Amino acid sequence: MMKANGGSFVNGFGIRFAAVLLSGMLVCACVGSPQAHTGEENEPQTLEENELPQARARPGAQNRTELTVVFTTSEVELDFRKSFLVNEAELFTALYEGLFSYHPYTMEPVRALAESWKVSEDKKQWTFTIRENARYWNGDPVKAGDFQAAWLSLLSPNRDSPYSSLFDIIEGARDFRLGKLRDKTKVGVSAVDDRTLVVRLNSPASFFPSMLCHHSFSPVHPSMLDKEDWSAAPPISNGPFYVTQNSKGILTLEKNAHYWDASQVALSKLTFRLVDDEEDAAALWNSGEARWISGGLNFDALTDRSGIVVNTMFATHYYFIRSVNKPWQDNRLRRALSLALPWDKLREGHYQPAKTLIYPLSGYPKLEGLETTDLQEARRLLTEAGYPGGKGLPELKIRLSPSEEAARVGGIMAAAWIQELGLSVKIDVVPYGNYFQALKRNDYDVGFSTWIGDFADPYTFLQMWRRDSNLNDARYSDDEFEALLDKSMTEEGQKRWETLAQAEKILLDRGTVLPISYSPAFNIIDTEELDGWFPNALDIHPLKYLSYKQLQPLPGVVLLSPFWYNKG
Repeated sequence: MMKANGGSFVNGFGIRFAAVLLSGMLVCACVGSPQAHTGEENEPQTLEENELPQARARPGAQNRTELTVVFTTSEVELDFRKSFLVNEAELFTALYEGLFSYHPYTMEPVRALAESWKVSEDKKQWTFTIRENARYWNGDPVKAGDFQAAWLSLLSPNRDSPYSSLFDIIEGARDFRLGKLRDKTKVGVSAVDDRTLVVRLNSPASFFPSMLCHHSFSPVHPSMLDKEDWSAAPPISNGPFYVTQNSKGILTLEKNAHYWDASQVALSKLTFRLVDDEEDAAALWNSGEARWISGGLNFDALTDRSGIVVNTMFATHYYFIRSVNKPWQDNRLRRALSLALPWDKLREGHYQPAKTLIYPLSGYPKLEGLETTDLQEARRLLTEAGYPGGKGLPELKIRLSPSEEAARVGGIMAAAWIQELGLSVKIDVVPYGNYFQALKRNDYDVGFSTWIGDFADPYTFLQMWRRDSNLNDARYSDDEFEALLDKSMTEEGQKRWETLAQAEKILLDRGTVLPISYSPAFNIIDTEELDGWFPNALDIHPLKYLSYKQLQPLPGVVLLSPFWYNKG
């Protein structure tokens, strides 16, 4: 999915983030977590007793119905059709809600605005009934037509929404977003009446409800549909909270009294502090103002480190070799570049070195990943492709953001390709704020990213490499890869996963993806104080579930107004 902090990135249907701090390097591990995407539990990761940081007591929360959260980023986009950052995905759990939402612990889909649904006999048509009490914060009803209009708006060829290719699973959506289909009625989304939404898919997809948890599938209030700037005035949203203040560095949300599940929302107010200086973020934690920090942080600046939470995510930090510019379309050349790399050195110091693109889900076929350096084969492939000793190859440009880890890995890659293959290599450093836009240009050959899956399925990683995906920064195009993904859409269970594993193997063997590490999530939060927050594989924590834990009275003392929250 997206971006976490100056230099940290997340990528979408997946999530791009943490290219610098969260590049897979383990900073500190105080609390482990269950791996929601595998169904298996890890033992909690704790420091030895004599290694525990010296904690200083922080002031308690001043108001136990209000919560201040720090995002280590300077700004956020409120229009979810334009968004691609990890902090925004977190924020959107408060502002917007679609047919399904994430379970806070397992990340499995739970009913949101979908009161019920039916699937046709061929499993291609889904009919959803919208809750009768679904409302925007201004009291207007959420209608099936709002979903239809929002999805078509996001798919507009003129909009170039980051996640529009996620909708390709829907009949006609791909051709519509590419401008090949102009008739909106041919897209498989229709509002039969105000409460009935019908969605027609190209192929059966049992994981469709999991996809629908993503914020891109939310409805849009009719008055917001054509507005290009959602920061000028509070957007009319339908989630458990709504924006009341949006000033520089501070975003204030209050509880939406019209939210269909308002009785289950404990907090009355959320304040988001947008801070791009790690020292300032630490100061907000130390003072007690912030009760949760999401994103990169200078841990040394914390006076109380007991809230550091590190857990494994369904996320991979990787480099990629683009195949749009000549002569790098040739699989042999990209394969040669991959074989020349010293993999152990590249992954040195990373918490979980990654040999494959997809984190090894339980039941997913085990692949032979990238770990072997074979200079003889690399040089043979160069000769076979017509470039013996690298002669005749154009200069190869590696695009990086300004971070020590990116410079280290990029430098190792450049040295290997220069010394072992005779290439000419240039390193191009782009400022954090411009990095993702720079990945869309065709003036470089190698870049990096981190992708967090939006649900526990390999498809969330593989769909971004399809030739027409607007998430395909590598501009990868391979008929065999496309055929395997198409085939997987007609399969289920283990057979489907085996087909997807074949597709992943193509990405690895043909030198498109260079995996470095599986990325951990870093948060600062006192889980003894806050309830409803769980470490999970996607590092998404739906804000409607958060509450302060019940205060325990001293023996012989009765609380006259105990804080009590029934989650139902």
